[in-house]
Amino acid sequence: MSNLLIRNIHLLIQAETEQRSLVRGKEMSQIPMLSNAYVLVENGRIKAFGSMANCPERADQVLDATGRIVLPAWCDSHTHIVFAATREEEFVDRIRGLSYEEIAERGGGILNSARKLQKATEEELFEGAWGRLQEVMSMGTGAIEVKSGYGLTLESELKMLRVVRKLKEKSPIPVKATFLGAHAIPMEYKSDREAYITLIIKEMLPRVAGEGLADYCDVFCDKGFFTPEETIRILEAGWKWGLKPKIHANELGLTGGVQAGIAQRAISVDHLEYTSDVEIEALKQSNTLPTLLPGCAFFLGIPFAPARQMINAGLPVVLATDFNPGSCPSGNMPFVISLACAKMNMLPEEAINAATLNGAKAMELEKEYGTIAVGKVANLIITRPMMSLAGLPYAFGSKVVEQVVVKGNLV
Repeated sequence: MSNLLIRNIHLLIQAETEQRSLVRGKEMSQIPMLSNAYVLVENGRIKAFGSMANCPERADQVLDATGRIVLPAWCDSHTHIVFAATREEEFVDRIRGLSYEEIAERGGGILNSARKLQKATEEELFEGAWGRLQEVMSMGTGAIEVKSGYGLTLESELKMLRVVRKLKEKSPIPVKATFLGAHAIPMEYKSDREAYITLIIKEMLPRVAGEGLADYCDVFCDKGFFTPEETIRILEAGWKWGLKPKIHANELGLTGGVQAGIAQRAISVDHLEYTSDVEIEALKQSNTLPTLLPGCAFFLGIPFAPARQMINAGLPVVLATDFNPGSCPSGNMPFVISLACAKMNMLPEEAINAATLNGAKAMELEKEYGTIAVGKVANLIITRPMMSLAGLPYAFGSKVVEQVVVKGNLV
């Protein structure tokens, strides 16, 4: 049996003796913390942790973490890392004054990505996605969800999800797959959107489920995309095939997406840049998680989700990157933490909880990931030297992650 000892840890974060499944409201500002600590990893899992006074004397591999913080790896529950090409030209269009919706109406946005993806081979898509996965792992991501949705045809959606399956098979970190055939209405169906919804329900879902290609079913329920009524129909069909809902909602307006997700017992409703007291109250009465994507708000120049209001209301907020080629071309979770603190008034402890334990919960991985507990998988971050937890969001332009441990191995 091989083991790894990390010793002289300045601060050990999220090390728990009683395992939690998520934290909500006021609990989000509380985080387990040990100073002058060690962590012992054996065969890829946490074997023990505690004060340096009780630190083992020997191990196969020893890392000295003097002055550094050790915490669980990020759990990024919302990404679109399988795509064929970037969209820099639309970035410039927005600088010139076009809105996200205006670009989409002209055949840009998601439809632009779909045209490019339909021409790409499975091998090309995998090579690009694998490079992005390696990049986010280097920044501390230790579990990830990946969506389809840039295919918008039966064969291209299946192609995307087969790429995600290859990522699952090769990746040392867990990868969850989400079917997002309802990402946009293709141009050829603009005059008959019902025909495309029928294609999703009657052809795409049976093939996706039949090949075991997805864990979840997603819909972009928002202004200019899918209505709450259409969303509910698609999610109900997904349930029949064993695919739980995780949806995009209220990125572009108060459109009823949150309520549609809650009605379908969605694991999470994601984006929520537009959220009123009505949505917050509905979320309080449900088990659906609000997942916030501040990188998207930052890049598009749209309102940031009201995280402070949600936490004050007692909700279990989740943070994720939304890594995609159009509205957030970054999988940098440390920057997401910084945005959450600087732009959404989240405390560092709240942001860390949202990006670790609550992020794991949003992928149904909380029993194995998201905290440091005996028996859990040893996916860990070792920071550069810093005085306090606030150093993570504070140093927003610096490389705060010095080393990453995945299943007890340095990556």
